[in-house]
Amino acid sequence: MEIQNSTTFGALKKSGYQYKSIKEELRSNLLLKLTKKQTVFEGIHGYEYTVVPELERAILSKHNINLLGLRGQAKTRLARQMVTLLDEYIPVVAGSEINDDPFKPISRFAQNLISEKGDDTPITWLHRDMRFSEKLATPDVTVADIIGDVDPIKAANLKLSYADDRVIHFGMIPRANRCIFVINELPDLQARIQVALFNILQEGDVQIRGFALRLPLDIQFVFTANPEDYTNRGSIVTPLKDRIGSQILTHYPQTLETARIITAQETAAAAAEKENVYVPELAKDILEQISFEARESEFIDSKSGVSARLSITAFQNLLSTAERRGLNNGNPETAVRLSDFLGVIPSITGKVELVYEGEQEGANEVAKQLIADAVKTQFLLYFPKIEKLQKQDDKDPYHELVNWFFEQSSFELLDTLDDQEYQLQLDRIEPLDDLIHTYAPQISNDDIPFMKEFILWALVELKKLSKYNLTDGVRFKDMYGGYISGL
Repeated sequence: MEIQNSTTFGALKKSGYQYKSIKEELRSNLLLKLTKKQTVFEGIHGYEYTVVPELERAILSKHNINLLGLRGQAKTRLARQMVTLLDEYIPVVAGSEINDDPFKPISRFAQNLISEKGDDTPITWLHRDMRFSEKLATPDVTVADIIGDVDPIKAANLKLSYADDRVIHFGMIPRANRCIFVINELPDLQARIQVALFNILQEGDVQIRGFALRLPLDIQFVFTANPEDYTNRGSIVTPLKDRIGSQILTHYPQTLETARIITAQETAAAAAEKENVYVPELAKDILEQISFEARESEFIDSKSGVSARLSITAFQNLLSTAERRGLNNGNPETAVRLSDFLGVIPSITGKVELVYEGEQEGANEVAKQLIADAVKTQFLLYFPKIEKLQKQDDKDPYHELVNWFFEQSSFELLDTLDDQEYQLQLDRIEPLDDLIHTYAPQISNDDIPFMKEFILWALVELKKLSKYNLTDGVRFKDMYGGYISGL
């Protein structure tokens, strides 16, 4: 007889089912996956040698876990992935509010039912997807919410006195018995509520309105916390922290390649909807570089962090900006231009916390500066650095390009240009072809127009050219010509 086909306690006994705690489930299934060399946490990138090994060690040690890190570091996603380490189904006493195991019932309801019906006690099966519960810690959370309270309506319906423990309405934690229970942003939970968790983590005692219940709850606790919260909004009380087995530090992607993989994974649906928009590889690098620049910017509060969601929403906006421009210009199929990056500014301003100096600059100006810094950083990976002091005999690789602009009255790249006109306009600048051929010969033909515009923007940031924003595009000039025009 298959275990899962059992519908009564007696049939379950005959099937050979053996009780396991949730921590034992997680440990045994993790050991099985590690033995088979299977990937334990799918879709988690950049943590292969840092966070994931520590999390696996914590599970093997049967610890409650605290994931400590800034926002947008996949803390909740890691916790949700732990569900895959649970058994597919577990038996539950039918009608139990707290998922009682028939072999180890802890509620009075389940104990009385088994005592009355014995082997005929009805059994239901709970799928692992239903064994995940989470609560966002906010200052208004009460003990009644997470532990429980006396229910006067239940007392009236059952005609019971308030001295009878059957009048108790269980909160979220008892109802998550035999489940993974996540409390997000733990420091935001009031200290008195955190105190209520002490005995649950250690002994399983639950106190509700004077009832001293002995409920040895079987729960895998996962907490998440932001280091900023320890000083700005609250803290984890020391005795509770002492009862958490493992504290694991998360982090942002450490390389551009990892960041690109994460963004591609999270924006796959948006990219599929906009297959008519081609995105050059360099554009993807610049997009990720914006987040890296933001984490180092003097205008942004580094303690608050810069979420990986910045790159994700910025990429979505970048695609939409190019798509809209292409449709307006009669190009259903188009490619991303560097000027399209101005369309990602709303994705940046909502994702960063500015310090005082940043507030003085203004959120929009800070966002523009981050894009400019990203362009400059990426430019120096392809082309020679521009030295402030050069010997007279040193050859300047940008001399021909700057001279080209000196001889022109102005050069404009308008958003209203269709793709063919845009490319023809850039092809007028012949020194750009020489630069790309010499220093970036690996660039594909499809990416060359973007690379040409990229060089112009970078030389503006490196003070070789000047740029003026127009209503519907940009105008480039040489620095000297721009200075004269300004006069």
